[in-house]
Parts: sequence; structure tokens; C-alpha cells
Amino acid sequence: MAVRRECNLGILAHVDAGKTTLSEGLLYLSGAIRSAGRVDHGDTFLDGYSQERSRGITIFSKTAQLDLPVHHICLMDTPGHTDFTPETERTLWVMDAAILLISAADGVTSQTRTLWRLLAHYRVPVILFVNKMDQPGAEASTLFRQIRSELTENAVEFLQEDFSGDASVQGLPSLSLARQELQEEV
Repeated sequence: MAVRRECNLGILAHVDAGKTTLSEGLLYLSGAIRSAGRVDHGDTFLDGYSQERSRGITIFSKTAQLDLPVHHICLMDTPGHTDFTPETERTLWVMDAAILLISAADGVTSQTRTLWRLLAHYRVPVILFVNKMDQPGAEASTLFRQIRSELTENAVEFLQEDFSGDASVQGLPSLSLARQELQEEV
């Protein structure tokens, strides 16, 4: 029988990058919830407070449980608005890893840089996930250069392959990163 692994995984981003939507999708696909809510409909599982639902933003960090075959994940959805950065920082000391979401159309924002510095300070391994590549102004190569110049030179680009097997930025590209210095210590 396989050993069950526990992981506290945080999702962080600037406001409106899609944290709660990604969290809802992960919860839904794992079977933790029966239907994925929408922020614009005010029916998400993680934004349960009336003020969050009416304003369409996350104010308080929340957790949800995902049970996968070999892993139990405690998923932490955090606020993205700069006014609530202390609430986000409060969760960092318990994270085993984090997904830092970047909206492709917005690029690396000042809040993204702040979150990056906080994640480094708390020594949390990070995966960068680029969202909203279908929006106007989203350019994968420009964003990747920005990530490498403003966040880390150690970023590694991963592209989804299209049906012909060629690497392509068509479809659903994403950029991921592993902090080499943190991986070496683990």
C-alpha cells in the first residue's frame, strides 16, 4: 500500500488573476465539490462571506481538502488585493509549496513582485502558472522575458504540445518554474 502524502498548497496572485477560479476547478476536478462556482455569480465554495461574494474578491484566506489517490492536499486560496497582503502572508509559514498565478494580459505586476519576495522570504517552493492567455495583450514570449527579468532567471518555459506534436503557444500554454536553490535543499 502506498504511503499517503500530505501537502499544504497555497494559491497566490494579484487581484483578478483567477486564483479562486483555479481553486474551484481543482476542487471540482478532484471530486471535492459537485459543481464549480463562479466569482461573477457569487457562488464559489471558497468565497463564503457575504462581503466577498458581493465584491467579487477574496478577503480571507480559506482552505479546502483535496483527496487524491496518493496525496491529501490542503488547498489554500489567498486574497490578491494589496490591502489584504497581510492576510496572505499569514498563511505562508504553513505552506509546503505555492502556485503563483500570473494573468498573462496583466504581466508581472507590483503585487506579483511583492508575493514573489514574500515566498522567497518564507522559503516556499513556487510553481508559476500563467493564466488568461486567451485575453487581448497576452503574449507568451514577452511575458516569459518579463518573468526572467523581474522575478527569476531560473524560470523554465513549458508549452502544451498541439495535436501534431509540435510545441506551440496555441491552445493552453503555461509557464512553470522551479526555484533551483530550494530544490537543491530539499
